[in-house]
Amino acid sequence: MDPSRLVGVIGSRECDAGTYDLAYQVGRMLAEKGFGVVCGGLGGVMEAACKGAVEAGGLTVGILPGELPESANPFVKIRVATGMGIARNVIIVRSSAAVIAIAGGPGTLSEVAYCLQLGVPVVSLKSFDVSPSIIQVTTPAAAVAEAVRIARTTRAKPAKPAPDGDDR
Repeated sequence: MDPSRLVGVIGSRECDAGTYDLAYQVGRMLAEKGFGVVCGGLGGVMEAACKGAVEAGGLTVGILPGELPESANPFVKIRVATGMGIARNVIIVRSSAAVIAIAGGPGTLSEVAYCLQLGVPVVSLKSFDVSPSIIQVTTPAAAVAEAVRIARTTRAKPAKPAPDGDDR
């Protein structure tokens, strides 16, 4: 699959049923539009997005914090065991043409910050609003529409470096 057809889906590994459903719908709609899901590969929002994508015939990639591929949720098709802990968040962002943040906590906020630093567009669905460059939406359909639009228009363009030139 073309890397520009991967959309990151980020959010907490534990979530309520409503948030799980939002993530499930996002994953399903991304797959229906021919886009793969890249995420942290664990539970909660990540599992829901992967489940939705797989049930719609889509590709799922889990960038795992630990060393064991079997730690991934059962809907991850490609398991990348990094052994890097939370440092793997930057890999999720760099692997994504666009990112959809769904609710979330501190880990999600760190991924949103990486998006802002690295120039990866981020769409927020009931998640963080810490910058005017974050696209705020209220439905899974709107989140997917924005992410797909972004991925298609930025297709062969590399992510921009951080504003200060430091793209670590």
